[in-house]
Amino acid sequence: MDRIDRIRAFNRFYTGRLGLLEKSYLSSGLTLPEVRVLYELAEGELRTARGLAQAFGLDEGYLSRILKRFRARGWVVRRPDPQDARQSLLSLTPAGLAAFRPLVQRSRSDIGEMVSTLDPAGQEALCAAMDRARGLLEEGAGEITLRDLAPGDAGWIISRHGALYAADEGYDMRFEGLVAGILAGFIERHDPDCERGWIAERAGERLGCIFCVRESAEVARLRLFLVEPAARGTGLGKRLLAACTDYARARGYRRMVLWTHESHRAACALYAATGWRMVEAVPTQAFGQAVVDQTWELAL
Repeated sequence: MDRIDRIRAFNRFYTGRLGLLEKSYLSSGLTLPEVRVLYELAEGELRTARGLAQAFGLDEGYLSRILKRFRARGWVVRRPDPQDARQSLLSLTPAGLAAFRPLVQRSRSDIGEMVSTLDPAGQEALCAAMDRARGLLEEGAGEITLRDLAPGDAGWIISRHGALYAADEGYDMRFEGLVAGILAGFIERHDPDCERGWIAERAGERLGCIFCVRESAEVARLRLFLVEPAARGTGLGKRLLAACTDYARARGYRRMVLWTHESHRAACALYAATGWRMVEAVPTQAFGQAVVDQTWELAL
């Protein structure tokens, strides 16, 4: 099955599970397009018929018939548009809102029942997958932005380091514990004047992280540098590294250091290409694997 067939198969599964193909959506006596129009009008913004048609890709004649039925039921009111006399602004009446609210409650109840077989972690994974799908399908997949550390990020950093390094390097849970300890120390003793953490994000999805931590008055340490597989090859790693080193330089540090393993070849190649120098390599055992500890430094 190729990618197109896989997407079509998911579409059939999803529309079937949500009852989107039923003649009466949520047994309301309304079609799905009619409920979508109600939803848009219930959001509180006055809209024109043309704007609704463009937002949903509906034929204007078809939309006109929907609005005519709504007006006959007393659900919609039209008002002159002060900006354009040729247009009318639409909004729901109290009766329209009263007809709409049970649909929201029913939809939430049905979705809640559908995901009730999943534990909280499974529900969060499902939501994350849907957020990712939406982000990828939005125009240009969205811009990747770098932001400061925020509540909820620490858990993600620990989890993704544990999962990715287990998959890529075979590391055991002691590596995840190491990351948790580093983060706990950063959060508890963070000095915002000379330390910073960055999260790379696109359309609400975290794609990477990096930290600059004070080692001494003149030395900063780079820590917790991670790029998600989906963002590798996009230049994000180089961008995160530049943000971290530029910050350290601006804060007056004279040198940066980092600890890594020889097996992290892509990261090591990036360090070498951006002026870092490996100053020590020591074979050892760590996290259930034979590794070569490396220390790198950069003169600022």
